[in-house]
Amino acid sequence: MTSLYGKSMATAPAAPFDAEFDGERTDAVEAEVPATGERVLLTESSVSPYDIVDSMIATGAYKASRPRHMIVVRAILASFIFGAVTTFVGVVVTQTGQPWVGALIFPTALVIVILLGLELVTSSMGLVPLAWWRHEVTGWRVWRAIGFALIGHILGCALAAAVFWATITQFGQNLDAPVAVWMRELAEHKTIEYLAMGLPAGLGLVFLKAILCNWLVSLGGVMGMTSRTTGGKIAAIWLPIMVFFGLGWEHSVVNLFVIPAGMMVGAEITLADWWFLNEIPVLLGNLIGAALLTGLGIWMAHHPGLPWHEEDPRLFHY
Repeated sequence: MTSLYGKSMATAPAAPFDAEFDGERTDAVEAEVPATGERVLLTESSVSPYDIVDSMIATGAYKASRPRHMIVVRAILASFIFGAVTTFVGVVVTQTGQPWVGALIFPTALVIVILLGLELVTSSMGLVPLAWWRHEVTGWRVWRAIGFALIGHILGCALAAAVFWATITQFGQNLDAPVAVWMRELAEHKTIEYLAMGLPAGLGLVFLKAILCNWLVSLGGVMGMTSRTTGGKIAAIWLPIMVFFGLGWEHSVVNLFVIPAGMMVGAEITLADWWFLNEIPVLLGNLIGAALLTGLGIWMAHHPGLPWHEEDPRLFHY
C-alpha cells in the first residue's frame, strides 16, 4: 500500500478486528508506525493521525486545483446554508432567551457543507497552504483558491441576506420583528462596539478573536477526516464548531451574512465600518489561525520537520 506521496505504507502486522487485548474483547486493531516504532490503536471507523495529515494535504491540493466556476458555485451554496442556519439560530435564541442553544445548533452548517463537498474558504485556509508547503501546488493556486471562494461567499451571503430581509421583515413591513432586532444588534456588536473600545484595542481584539475562531473552524474540517462513518464525521465536526460559536469569536463568512443582513434591517453601520472594523481584520486573522494553528500545527504534531523541508530525512514517511 502507498501513501499520497507514493511512499510505502508498510505497517507492522495488525491483529484482526474483534481481537483480544489485555484480556478484553475489542473491535480495535493495533498498528506500528515503522519510522518511529510508535503504536497506534485504531477501530474499524477511525483514521490514524498520520493518515489524517495525508488527507489534509490531498484535500488542500484538490481544493487548489478545481476550476474557478466550481469554487465559486460551491462557495455560493455554502453561503446559503450558513445564512439559513444563522437565521435559524436567531429564531431559536429569540424564542428561548437562551443564547447557548445557538452553539448547539450552529455546527449544522459546517456538517452540511462538508458532507456535500461544498466550499468554505475558512476551511480551505487550513488545507491549501499546507499543500503548498508540501510542494503539491503553487503559491498562485493558494491565492486563486482563496480568492474565488471569497468571491462566491460575498455573492452568496449578499443573496442570503436579502432573503433574510424579505422573509423575516415581510419585505420591510416589520423591521422590529424579534429576529430582525437580534440580527441588528449582533451586526452592531461586531462592528461599532469594537470602535467604542478605541481603534487599536478594538482592531486588536477582533483580530485575536478571528485567529482563535478559525483555528477551531478549520479544525472542524479536519475532524471530519477522523472517521470513516457519516455519524462519526458529524459528531467530530460538531465539537470545535460548537465551542467557537459559544465563545462568540469572529468568522469571516458568518460576518459576510450577519453584517449586511443587520444593515438591511436598520443597523447603523456603514460599508467602511463593516470592512475596516470587521471583515478585513477577520479575514486576515482567520487565515493566520487556520494556516498556522491547524495546517502547520497538526503537521508538526506528527512530523519532526517543517512541511517545506521536502527532502528532510527526519520527516515521517509511511
